[in-house]
Amino acid sequence: MDTKRFVIGTLAGGIVMSLVGYLIWDLLLADFFAANAGSATGVARETMLIWAVVLGHFSLAALVTLAVGRQAGSSTIVDGLKIGAIVGFLVWFGVDFIHYGVTNISNLTATIVDPLLEIVRTGIGGAVIAAVLGRSPKRQEGT
Repeated sequence: MDTKRFVIGTLAGGIVMSLVGYLIWDLLLADFFAANAGSATGVARETMLIWAVVLGHFSLAALVTLAVGRQAGSSTIVDGLKIGAIVGFLVWFGVDFIHYGVTNISNLTATIVDPLLEIVRTGIGGAVIAAVLGRSPKRQEGT
């Protein structure tokens, strides 16, 4: 995949994942995660560092863009959704269970629910990435 397509996919995916993540974790399920916090106190920032959260979303979008872009042939929106969902689930399943094993940030319920929700965010992000990459012309070999 050429740099232009990588950047376009990453930007589109990062924006969408930021918005979907805000809807899921900050609006819809904030109370659920507050109720399922672990015993650790004082770990949440009073004011979130939006730039750091967005940077993290763009990093995840870059990973999904690479995965979608490596798909043999053209990736459809459904392919992007599947790839994004799998990548997001596996990344956050690993991160959440590592955090659960070494910290008291969340309880087991939140640790299980979080990567399942990630299927939605990165699945939607992967679908958008595939759609954007599908519209972006591939660079011809040798050009």
